[in-house]
Amino acid sequence: MKFAWMKWTALPVIVLVAGSVALAQSSTPSTPPAQPKNDPTVAQRKENQQDRIAQGVQSGQLTAGETAHLETKEAAINGETRADRAANGGKLTPAERQQVNRQQNQLSKQIYQDKHNGATQHYGNNEVGQRRENQQDRIAQGVRSGQLTAGETARLENQQRAIGQQAAADRSANGGKLTPAERQQINREQNQTSRNIYRDKHNAAKQGKAAKK
Repeated sequence: MKFAWMKWTALPVIVLVAGSVALAQSSTPSTPPAQPKNDPTVAQRKENQQDRIAQGVQSGQLTAGETAHLETKEAAINGETRADRAANGGKLTPAERQQVNRQQNQLSKQIYQDKHNGATQHYGNNEVGQRRENQQDRIAQGVRSGQLTAGETARLENQQRAIGQQAAADRSANGGKLTPAERQQINREQNQTSRNIYRDKHNAAKQGKAAKK
């Protein structure tokens, strides 16, 4: 009987001690996970979008106008991200990171839609068409390598769109052909675009690339 009394007397004490330990552990604040220094998720997402755009440009799935529109949106996201980081010591808050991700989700959907709609870039088997295709290939390479920023790409593609529209209008007015003078004019404009591509690809402005691990 004495042993049984001691056992039931000690049991509440054990329970009380165990509860105190558990309470102390639960009240100890947990250490929050360290945030990556360079926001690799944001950077990698941006790089992936640019790679998809570059593929669409090179394959002809994206027209010059579609590419200019997409890159204008990408440039806006990049500008907003830089401003947010500048206001927060070089970092994005969780809310800002979520906002960037939502914007990139919308851009991703737009890239898919533009690459799978009926509009495709047609160049033609002629000197003017081949010149346009060559320019687009150079732009695509610059986008993929990071030599061209989103803003630079948008400007170059707007130039290409204007040249394409001019060539289409000239052909429409001349039974589907270009006059020698019209062909020379387009060639001069492509020469200027070619210089712009070279300048933009070799200046100090670069599209940030995600760090590889």
